[in-house]
Amino acid sequence: MASIKHTKNELKTQREALRRFQRYLPTLQLKKQQLQLEVRQLEVTLETERNAEAQDRAELAKWVRLFAEPVDWDHWLTVSDIRLEQGNIAGVAIPVLAGVAFSRQMPDLFSTPAWLDDGAEMLQRRIRRRLELQVLGEQLRRLADELRTTNQRVNLFEKVKIPEARESIRVIRIFLGDQMTAGVARSKMAKAKALEQETAT
Repeated sequence: MASIKHTKNELKTQREALRRFQRYLPTLQLKKQQLQLEVRQLEVTLETERNAEAQDRAELAKWVRLFAEPVDWDHWLTVSDIRLEQGNIAGVAIPVLAGVAFSRQMPDLFSTPAWLDDGAEMLQRRIRRRLELQVLGEQLRRLADELRTTNQRVNLFEKVKIPEARESIRVIRIFLGDQMTAGVARSKMAKAKALEQETAT
C-alpha cells in the first residue's frame, strides 16, 4: 500500500476513490460475463466450422486423384473480392466476413475434364470456409485478449484497489480520531493548568 497522508482531505480523496471503484466494478463484471459468453459461443461456432471443413476435406479426398491432373485453376476460378466489415461486441472491434465474390469462367465442355465444374464448386466452398475460419479465429483472438484485460481489471479492483482504499480510510479515521482525542486531552490539561494558575494567584 502506498504511503498516505493522514489528513481530512486525503480521507475525502480515498472515500471518493472507493465510491468510484465500487461504481465502476459492476460494469467491468458485466463486461467480463458478456465477453465470457461471446468467447464460449465463438468457440462452439469455430468447432462447428472446423468439423464442416473436415467433412469438406473428406469429400475432397474423392477428388484428389482428379486434382492431380494439370489444371490452371487461376483461369477458371479466382477470388475477385473479399468484403470485411467491422463488428462490435462489448466494445471490442472485430472483423466480420461480409462476403466473398468469386470470378468463374465457364469451362469448355469439350476441352476440359468433366469434373472441372464440380471441382471449382468444391474449391469455392473450401476457400469461403477457410476465410470464415480465419475471420472467426481473429474474432476469438481479439475477444480473448479483451477478456484477459477485463479479468485483470476486475481482479485489480476487487483484490487491490477497493481493499487498499478501505484500509486507507480505516487508518486515516483512526489517526484523525486519535488526534481528536489527544486534542481534547491537551485542552483539558491546559484548562486545568490555567485553573491552577488562577487559584494560585
